[in-house]
Amino acid sequence: MSTILNDITTPRLVLRLMNKAVMESCLAGELAVAGNLLGAVIPPALLLHPSSLTYSLKALAHDPLYAPWSARAIILPDKGEMIGLIRFHGAPGDASLLKYAPHAVEVGYEIYPPYRRQGYAKETLGAVMAWAQATYDVHAFVASVSPSNIPSRQLVAGFGFVKTAEIMDDVDGLEYVYLRYTE
Repeated sequence: MSTILNDITTPRLVLRLMNKAVMESCLAGELAVAGNLLGAVIPPALLLHPSSLTYSLKALAHDPLYAPWSARAIILPDKGEMIGLIRFHGAPGDASLLKYAPHAVEVGYEIYPPYRRQGYAKETLGAVMAWAQATYDVHAFVASVSPSNIPSRQLVAGFGFVKTAEIMDDVDGLEYVYLRYTE
């Protein structure tokens, strides 16, 4: 894995930060404009769940230091196509995570349907956790997953996440909260 500017690269993917202009263009429905700014085709599937972009924009407005933790497009570089999104819900030490672990970060991700079950989520999650550990010395990770999302539950279990709580999310309903510590 290497990091170039705002990209995190893996053997098959580029995880590129979506800056304010890209996110605002997406939310305005201007996917072609956003794609030109991002350097990848952005599918309409992104707008089926725009709350990640809305959240990231609000978090950036509140705290500019959130920038490296914000939404990242998951891009297939050989096709120049966005296949999903990953983001951290806050910077390390976010107050909402203190009950789980100090200096933790929560990660959320989505791979669009045509690209699921091909290992992209595993590659992406592993890369962002390695980046957070190497760049910011983060060793505690939280993931909230719907009980009905078996593939995602299997993914976090494969990384050694352990279920620590159940919460009722205002947007997503019941979620299991998983925690992972790294060395």
